[in-house]
Amino acid sequence: MLPLVDKPLIQYTVEEAVASGIEDIIVITGRGKRAIEDHFDRSVELEENLKGTGKSQVLHQIRQISNLANFCYVRQSEALGLGHAVLCAQHLIGDEPFAVILGDEIIDADVPGLAQLIHVYKKRQGAVLGVQEVPKADVSRYGIVTPKRLAHGLHRVEDLVEKPSPTDAPSTLAVIGRYVLPPEIFPILRKTAPGKNGEIQLTDALKTLAKKTPMYALEVEGQRHDAGDKLGFLIATVEFALKNPSLGAEFRDYLSTRMYPASTNRRG
Repeated sequence: MLPLVDKPLIQYTVEEAVASGIEDIIVITGRGKRAIEDHFDRSVELEENLKGTGKSQVLHQIRQISNLANFCYVRQSEALGLGHAVLCAQHLIGDEPFAVILGDEIIDADVPGLAQLIHVYKKRQGAVLGVQEVPKADVSRYGIVTPKRLAHGLHRVEDLVEKPSPTDAPSTLAVIGRYVLPPEIFPILRKTAPGKNGEIQLTDALKTLAKKTPMYALEVEGQRHDAGDKLGFLIATVEFALKNPSLGAEFRDYLSTRMYPASTNRRG
């Protein structure tokens, strides 16, 4: 729910999903996160107040949020890893392919990042992981794929390594927070043993799936922001503020004064 300029982070990812054709969204939450549910729900009291004060534009924006998609919320009783979070939604997904989006990964792209993955899934009928090149020094922060190039920006995944050292990394293609997965991942996740900190890692299940069926890595086109990182969040804030139609021009002027302050005459 951390705001990025004028919207919480999760709303950016929800809007990306909706723009990619997703109609049903399952949000995996934990204790104390009711604010997420409230954000995407109607607030009759607020709407009536806005009506009374004549703020029709704000009222329209508020109503749009609750009409974005069909929302369902599942509580993860313990933070037992991304793989466990995905398992929490199995009873709602059933035997359908599905997408996974991490809420702190923001992708600014002309074609929504998730839509790019869905396009490949429909053509290839195999799991698709969103990836991007990262500096070799940063590979230890990500899951890294062992790729076999198929076409420009598209690779067959031969293996995955979770947070390797720079000397052991098979490539610099890092898995980012976008996945399109088949339902076959669920029985694999149920058999995946907990790893570090007792967490069930999605990467471990994907390694097994890649050995059984074709899996693909797509280099997502667009600017990715890791808003879960302090510096990444600050960079995302600046970039989105500059693009904001009502704030961008004034904010750009402000940044200019900070970067190139007016010279002053000093004695001494």
